[in-house]
Amino acid sequence: MREQLGLLKVTVVQGKKLVIRDFRTSDPYVVVKLGNQTAKTKFINSCLNPVWNEELSFSLKEPVGVLSLEVFDKDRFKSDDKMGHAHLNLQPIASSARLKQFAKVSSAETILRKIVPDTDNCLARESSISCINGEVVQSVWLRLCAVKSGEIELKIKLIDPSVA
Repeated sequence: MREQLGLLKVTVVQGKKLVIRDFRTSDPYVVVKLGNQTAKTKFINSCLNPVWNEELSFSLKEPVGVLSLEVFDKDRFKSDDKMGHAHLNLQPIASSARLKQFAKVSSAETILRKIVPDTDNCLARESSISCINGEVVQSVWLRLCAVKSGEIELKIKLIDPSVA
């Protein structure tokens, strides 16, 4: 039996310096996957620095997987073009949520853990996992792989099932 760890709310905040896939621009959208769960954002017309601010929800279970995302350029008459992909290991946020339960963190905001970019992850800059008013949150900038440029900002919130 896979243990339910909570509800994972992933806000796809924005993209920066995305690659051109149409004549001078792209119409980007993001597909986010966790295990067999998939969700996607709306596409934004003619924009290489799109702001989505869309919240997607996933249920997080043991064993904790990897959140993967792919960015595509929406095309009307042919199949959508790939604009890069990235992934985020969810183990750190899951273990931080456990730590929070043991440590009984109660102050308004506490940083539980910092994660630095390395060859093992897609982080574009240092990311911290914090406990804000009882919720475990992580803000990350992911560098897109397999393309010249592009970053996606995500805000991730893990909601404890016992609180929800």
